[in-house]
Amino acid sequence: MIELLLLGVGVGTLSGFFGIGGGTILVPLLLFLGYQIKDAIGISVVQMVFSSIYGSYLNNKNKNLDVAMVVTIGIGGFCGAFLSGFIVSYVNDKVLELIFLAFASFALFRLFAKTIINQTQKKVHRVILFFIGLVLGTLSMLIGVGGSILLVPILVGFLHVDLKRAISAGLFFVVFSSVAGLISHSLSREIDFHSGVVIGLASFVGVYIGVHLKDKVDALVQKRLLVFFYLLIVLYLAQRIFFRGN
Repeated sequence: MIELLLLGVGVGTLSGFFGIGGGTILVPLLLFLGYQIKDAIGISVVQMVFSSIYGSYLNNKNKNLDVAMVVTIGIGGFCGAFLSGFIVSYVNDKVLELIFLAFASFALFRLFAKTIINQTQKKVHRVILFFIGLVLGTLSMLIGVGGSILLVPILVGFLHVDLKRAISAGLFFVVFSSVAGLISHSLSREIDFHSGVVIGLASFVGVYIGVHLKDKVDALVQKRLLVFFYLLIVLYLAQRIFFRGN
């Protein structure tokens, strides 16, 4: 119980600070603690519902959330995530870990790429935004992450959205994908709701801390920390997939 509570606070803090659903760090931590990846994914999906809703509430309260920008992407994410629980039952554990590694590697690559500051935000057709959400929702919920691990770099790198607004948008997207993912995964297989709820409730404390820290830290420092965070995830997963048992 103590381990789950500490996990919840830690994951919640990172979720609020980086605008991620929490699964990006929770799934690797649960794997490290000995959970099988499909069990870790189920717990992560439950936790993300808690952290994303509360974090988005705080961001909106602080006037740091552009709801209109994310709704279309979010609806696409909901539709895609609803398919994920049925798909994951047919996917091999090793394949799921490789998808997770690919997600984290892409996000890391995009954050290393230079972004010109103060560019005008691009306007994209709603159909394209819906399709982006659909793809991200499907793939991300396969591995128990909210999708913001890819959405934030896309918003910043391709659409030139300010990093802090992109982080808030990423966490709001997770509300759509995690709720649909929870329904889908619950219908397709058994989920450890107890662990997920304990971690999710504890994450409230962490999310509160993370959201307030985000607004006090310089955007450049935040980006460097996010790069370091993704780098740790990539290195751990690469070691687990390619060198475990060697």
